[in-house]
Amino acid sequence: MFGCTMILDESQTAVAHRVIFKNEMVLMTLDTNLLVPMTEANQNFSRVTRLVDESGMAVILKNNRPRYMVVRFSEYDAIKAAREKLVGAAVDHVIGENLEALRELAR
Repeated sequence: MFGCTMILDESQTAVAHRVIFKNEMVLMTLDTNLLVPMTEANQNFSRVTRLVDESGMAVILKNNRPRYMVVRFSEYDAIKAAREKLVGAAVDHVIGENLEALRELAR
């Protein structure tokens, strides 16, 4: 099960992006100054790159929802390692939940 919700804080300058995956919730807070609508990103990509240079990232919205995150290329290795760690954890979780069935199938 996967779902996501965006909630603005009282100052209207930060948004909590709530993601629920397999009944576990993860909160990610974004500065609303980093959000760029898709239309504006298409028309003024230099603004997106300026945001990345100044803040480390920009988030492009499609249909008012975060769709793309633009980061410095130098961040790629760290992001890739984090994704691999998450995938490994997910695999370990699935195997752990189904170990008995997997052992039965292996007979």
